[in-house]
Amino acid sequence: MTPTRFFLVRHALVEPSARAVLYGSMDVALCDLALQQEAAAYRWLARRLPQPARWFVTTLSRTRFTAAAIFAAGYPESALEAEPDLIEQHLGDWQGIPHEALPALLSRPAHPFWPHAGEEEPPGGETFRQVQARVAGVLERMATLLEGQDVVIVAHGGSIRASLAHAMGLTPDQALTFSIKNLSLTRIEKHGADWRVAAVNEEPWTPPALGD
Repeated sequence: MTPTRFFLVRHALVEPSARAVLYGSMDVALCDLALQQEAAAYRWLARRLPQPARWFVTTLSRTRFTAAAIFAAGYPESALEAEPDLIEQHLGDWQGIPHEALPALLSRPAHPFWPHAGEEEPPGGETFRQVQARVAGVLERMATLLEGQDVVIVAHGGSIRASLAHAMGLTPDQALTFSIKNLSLTRIEKHGADWRVAAVNEEPWTPPALGD
């Protein structure tokens, strides 16, 4: 049986003003300078991603613009299908607040490697467990409808962590231990009833500078 292969790319770095706050599922712009400096990463992704493939983005522009940059770097332009349930975690009333304001608002101890715990529910938002549930539904649906195909998804750190959690059967707090880098490639596969993690955070190797 040919597996369904998922190639998950985290979008490029967002603008500094967005990084200064909890932006969650806000529609924020990519960093113009990073778009220029990360040309090698786009070229690497253009060579590394499978052809042909079905391409999906979320409803946030940073995923669509990242896909466009990969096409501009040499990947044959493909139709982009938007999947709302792959969006980043919705942080409700916390979206747009400075990072330093968050600790006073938490109802649970913060995660060791993330600003809040996996079961923390922001007012008007969603827990990371809820993110995992909606992402799992998308992956299972795609694995059925696109069985045996290659699927490229340009998404978010949160939805990629949730994908790994689904493939590995992780709790929300376990999923939040993953550090998903911008423009990195994570690969998971569906083999019949079973999921396999093929790679996490693949990225182009950059030689060290002399003297390092």
